[in-house]
Amino acid sequence: PRLLYRTMRRRVAAILTMVGATSGLQATMQGGLAFSKYHGLGNDFVLVDNRESSELVIGPEIAAQVCDRNFGVGGDGVIFVLPAANGGDYAMRIINSDASEPEMCGNGIRCLARFLVDELGARGETTETGEAFKIETLGGLMVPVVRDDGSVTVDMGEPILEPEKIPTTLAATKDGAVVDADLLGHKVTCVSMGNPHCIAFVDDVDALDLAGIGPTFETDPAFPNRVNTEFVQVIDDSTLKMRVWERGAGPTLACGTGACALLVAAVLAEKVANTTCRVMLPGGDLEIEWRQADNHVYMSGPAQLVFQGHLAL
Repeated sequence: PRLLYRTMRRRVAAILTMVGATSGLQATMQGGLAFSKYHGLGNDFVLVDNRESSELVIGPEIAAQVCDRNFGVGGDGVIFVLPAANGGDYAMRIINSDASEPEMCGNGIRCLARFLVDELGARGETTETGEAFKIETLGGLMVPVVRDDGSVTVDMGEPILEPEKIPTTLAATKDGAVVDADLLGHKVTCVSMGNPHCIAFVDDVDALDLAGIGPTFETDPAFPNRVNTEFVQVIDDSTLKMRVWERGAGPTLACGTGACALLVAAVLAEKVANTTCRVMLPGGDLEIEWRQADNHVYMSGPAQLVFQGHLAL
């Protein structure tokens, strides 16, 4: 372990230049790799401008070291802004703190949208509510809109319910979807929002031993690509409270795709009738709408700059 830490210190020496979180100033560091640190309700990311190449400027191993909270910058993942390949405005890739690569991240894409506007000077399509960007992800095309008040609304697309597309080996139980299936002593509903989610409803989410049960769900054989797990308490018909164990990151303060998935799950499992809900997360609240007109899920919430700096690699 000591050798690993010495190696991490050499390879990820982060020299941080603290700036005002609302200044919008772009880092102008000489040498090294410039970055900006953002968070969405405490789900924090290191943002890197990778628009000059379709190849990541640092690999997964280094990205994981950057995420180390003692010997790196610290974060739940590193997000790269890349050139689009399929007609979008930009592409997004994420490396988790364990060096794995998820398909998509809801809080992360809000941070990316603010990074584009505030730090990179990018301009999207002007809409009635703000600037819209078409972002290509491994989970499909996502459209975040940076609103005038600084919040970001993201069209997360249609929820995926077919077991084989989530993917899960659990059998469909209701109209082709996995709803209230038995798993590890819980009734679970499975949804993909471009990445896999398993939602379990509990009476008291605060009493849950998340560190004990989270890894068991993540690595259960029912999920060949592992899974994000949300434990959810119904407060009322328009309020849901959740804790999350994220695949590749463990417990986090917020999960945007998870908040979207749990609203879909709550409606399918008849826990709520309202298709617009406030989702309470440890880091704050998200507004989620499952719009029946187009079957898309919309997520609204904040994303904030924390600081900028550069990595001496």
